[in-house]
Amino acid sequence: MFTGIVEEVGAVIDLEEGPGDARLSLRGPVVTTGTRLGDSIAVDGVCLTVTALGDDGTFVADVMPETLRRSTLGRLVPGAPVNLERAMRADGRLDGHLVQGHVDGVGTLLSRDPGPRWDDLVVGCPVDLARYIAEKGSICVAGVSLTVTHVQDDRFGISLIPTTLAASTLGGLRAGDEVNLEVDVIAKYVERLLGTTPPGTAKGGRP
Repeated sequence: MFTGIVEEVGAVIDLEEGPGDARLSLRGPVVTTGTRLGDSIAVDGVCLTVTALGDDGTFVADVMPETLRRSTLGRLVPGAPVNLERAMRADGRLDGHLVQGHVDGVGTLLSRDPGPRWDDLVVGCPVDLARYIAEKGSICVAGVSLTVTHVQDDRFGISLIPTTLAASTLGGLRAGDEVNLEVDVIAKYVERLLGTTPPGTAKGGRP
């Protein structure tokens, strides 16, 4: 479980593609501090398991086919910046919101309106995800916990404070860039319990 509070912006070292899967090597000296093999680190909002650790603040994680289909990880290139966060400790402070690191889909930045000290963004999203997004609710965008300012059929708005602009990759997003999206898990459980899942909608595992 994560909080959506980015600990550092790391960098991709290499993406080694396999027969449908991939192996991702990254640099993150902050998130590798105290990390052990088998621990979880969120990479742009995707929960990955650490399979190898280097002495220079690097780590390796395997990326399964489902994760490649659901997220942007398969399109990463060496040198690309990524938001990194270690899994939350049970005795830690929940400063963002409950984030599983199970990406629901990919959104696209539609517009960016700079303010005096903040930026207002509009992000396009799959229509089947918009049903889970609520005004003033929480959403995880590229691993960052954010408050929804407004929502329409296929898009939603967010506002980025100076800290978010400086401490995450969202500060450098441009129109057309893609981002991983994870909606609030509470909305999905409520839908499941009420039996309101749209007919024909598959509810399988998520990355």
